[in-house]
Amino acid sequence: MTQITTTADLAALTDRLANEPFICIDTEFMRENTYWPQLCLLQIAGPDGEGFAVDPLVDGIDLAPLLDLLHKSDVIKVLHAARQDLEIFFNLSGEVPEPLFDTQVAAMVCGFGEAASYDRLARKLARAEIDKSSRFTDWSKRPLTDRQLRYALADVEHLPMIYRTLDKQLCDTGRAGWVAEELALLTNPDIYRLDPERAWERIKTRTVRPRFLSVLREVAAARERYAQRNDVPRNRVLRDEALLEIAAHETSSLEDLSRTRGVSKGLATGPLGKALLEAVASGVATPEGDQPRLAKAPPAPRGVGPMVDLLKVLLKMRCEENDVAIKLVATTADLEQIAANDTADVPAMHGWRRTLFGDDAIALKHGQLALTGETGRISLVELEEPA
Repeated sequence: MTQITTTADLAALTDRLANEPFICIDTEFMRENTYWPQLCLLQIAGPDGEGFAVDPLVDGIDLAPLLDLLHKSDVIKVLHAARQDLEIFFNLSGEVPEPLFDTQVAAMVCGFGEAASYDRLARKLARAEIDKSSRFTDWSKRPLTDRQLRYALADVEHLPMIYRTLDKQLCDTGRAGWVAEELALLTNPDIYRLDPERAWERIKTRTVRPRFLSVLREVAAARERYAQRNDVPRNRVLRDEALLEIAAHETSSLEDLSRTRGVSKGLATGPLGKALLEAVASGVATPEGDQPRLAKAPPAPRGVGPMVDLLKVLLKMRCEENDVAIKLVATTADLEQIAANDTADVPAMHGWRRTLFGDDAIALKHGQLALTGETGRISLVELEEPA
């Protein structure tokens, strides 16, 4: 096992890996007590599978050589379930590493089911068993044991074999473009920009009155800014339920704020309490034309339920035929929209998903295709005249 604990050793490693066609990366991080994920360990391997553990918590180490490698355009970065790793790299550099290959996304396209785990892919494609006994390690504590390091490095040492196998399967089946569409979404920097002004969009509410939403937007932004500034999880600062109550009552006084469930006296009289009251006033004063609005989903047409059920059968059939995870193609909510509207703007009606399922879904709706039972299985029949 090789640990990298100095900038010089990290630079030497990244100089060597910069000439490889791809590198494999994984991270260990903690975020239970912080707003921003705390990078505690980074594992990296080249095509030969030799793993290196980079310790970002060592005093004086500079991760600049690593970040330069992550943004090198002629080196593919291979990760598994990359979403949270990419968030960490974006926070460190302001950029998303590209080009990227996510083995979990590729596995869903290659018939390994929904959200295939790294353990399963290692077992199936690399004939390796992963020891998960260190899964719940506190990665911020030092020193790390040899067992912890072996566990961490196992997450990159089998990735080269997994990557090569999946990449070949994608090329053989002509589905590399399918994965490329998914990765284009995953590498969109907007996903990782945590804008306080949009924090309210994550809060579930049934109230759609614009004035209420305006106040909610402002108080949620106030909480988000406080959480970011103090590096504290947002719900540890103040729970969503308290924000909803503040917005609903348009709380305008310190006394009323301190009586709100979930708001302590210390919070109400402190900097956040002041910011929340100012946010309520700002939300109330927002001109009607600038107030946010949530579009209400139109009620489903009468009789659409059976059509949704029919589309579910078609979806399952097409996905089983093509060894693609159902979840990757369409959700039940997507099917409901397709059943109600031929031009529904859902992923299933765009790109490779439309070719795989969307076009057939519309044809089935309009009686141009039919589902029939044949020797114990469902078949799709093209009709000469619409039923």
